[in-house]
Amino acid sequence: MWLFYAIGSAFFAGVTSILAKCGIRKTDSTVATAVRTIVILVFSWIMVFVAGSQDQITEISGRTLLFLILSGAATGASWLCYFKALQIADINKVVPIDKSSTVLTILLALIFLGEGVSLPKAVAVVVIAAGIFLMIEKKDVEETKSGKSGWFLYAAGSAFFASLTAILGKIGITGVESNLGTAIRTCVVLVMAWLMVLVTGKQGEVKKIGRKELVFICCSGIATGASWLCYYRALQEGPASVVAPVDKLSVLVTVAFSYFVFGEKLGKKEAAGLVLLTAGTVAMALL
Repeated sequence: MWLFYAIGSAFFAGVTSILAKCGIRKTDSTVATAVRTIVILVFSWIMVFVAGSQDQITEISGRTLLFLILSGAATGASWLCYFKALQIADINKVVPIDKSSTVLTILLALIFLGEGVSLPKAVAVVVIAAGIFLMIEKKDVEETKSGKSGWFLYAAGSAFFASLTAILGKIGITGVESNLGTAIRTCVVLVMAWLMVLVTGKQGEVKKIGRKELVFICCSGIATGASWLCYYRALQEGPASVVAPVDKLSVLVTVAFSYFVFGEKLGKKEAAGLVLLTAGTVAMALL
């Protein structure tokens, strides 16, 4: 069943990107992220009570709690890096680099979790990496403007912390019911998100969010919550080295919805990269 949860995570993550894009046309992305995290927190705790796992809070060991907190902190750091990169560079440059967390997660799972990688899986990893590379090297993306080259470091940081999220989450989620673990780590993300709003002095912009965009932001939060619940349930039952790349198939959902909702199309090179990324991920899940 963990594979179905991983696929569900990918679907909802893909939908999240579309809803989020609709919700930040006029709203600052940092403010939107903080508001969306509130929705995620409420949604995740509702799921805790629906699953009846709230009584397990007192049974969580210190080690498990520590890794859940670290996982939440890694998620918050990933978001901060991701949106900072988007702020100073083209989204077509940032997103593919962020997706490179797939390869890094597989390597970290091999090192820290002892998840073996056979020769066929190693080939699949190479295929995934090749697909990501093709998506990064887009023909229609302009060269980085002078003084803005720092975006690459932020994008790479986003991928790195996203990988840590998967590894730390895998370790932390083994000692607690997945819904409860997701709710706890979301509390950490919420604190980080609002600290970012306060540090940047954007708290006054919360009142300026339009009603229509607020609806999209809230729906994005619900989709994110659903994605996280599926993702950590999959991590709890399946290998992180496979769950992570399957989750990254969210790019397929995003590309499909982007075409029908926004009329966005991929070039031949990017499409080839997407095919390789998909093929490598499917191979990882089946091997």
